[in-house]
Amino acid sequence: MVETPPAPGRPAAPGNIFRCAWAVVGKDLAAEWRSKELLGAMLVFALLVILVFNFALELDLPVRQAVTPGVLWVTFAFAGTLGLNRSWAVEREGGAWEGLLLAPVDRSAVYLGKALGSFLFMVILEALVLPIYSALYTVDLFQPGLLIVVLLGSIGYISLGTLLAALAIQTRTRDVLLPILLFPVVLPVLISAVNASAGFLSAAPMDQIWPWLNLLIACDVIFTSAAYLLFEYVVEE
Repeated sequence: MVETPPAPGRPAAPGNIFRCAWAVVGKDLAAEWRSKELLGAMLVFALLVILVFNFALELDLPVRQAVTPGVLWVTFAFAGTLGLNRSWAVEREGGAWEGLLLAPVDRSAVYLGKALGSFLFMVILEALVLPIYSALYTVDLFQPGLLIVVLLGSIGYISLGTLLAALAIQTRTRDVLLPILLFPVVLPVLISAVNASAGFLSAAPMDQIWPWLNLLIACDVIFTSAAYLLFEYVVEE
């Protein structure tokens, strides 16, 4: 017996949701492989930010290590916002947005697919930026604790950013609206990520780092759960 796909907005089996989500991820990866547009723009923007800080602030090594967490997360936040905006703008400009909404799948699968795709692009960007930053600032960023913080911060940022990007894409001022909506709400993620990163880079004791890690994990869980549950209502016209 052939299983009938659920109508848009109706609950679907978890297995079907993940299959549909991976289909959305595959679509985004294939589109990026052909165009090289989204990741290229994110990387160029991130490198420009790093170079501006590097040449504008003539700092000695201890001060460079002190400002590294802030510079890193400013770079990731702005480049990630550019990537989120562009990812959803492609859907809108190509007419695929309406197709995604009309597809006979649970809309939460669309959210998962877009969030996973954006997270993959973010991780690729970070993998390219970290060695370049380490070379320019003479700072060792390849510490297990710091890499875990980068991944956890990316999860919270992308999960909330995907929801708000889906909301902003439906307006005429989407390029300006997304940062205005996202940055005030995502501040707990950025603050906890910056402080946890600073703790690992300064070799602080773990009892000083754990509160920030716990806050970061809590923000990830809350933002991801809320975005997953609210996405269907956000995209309804």
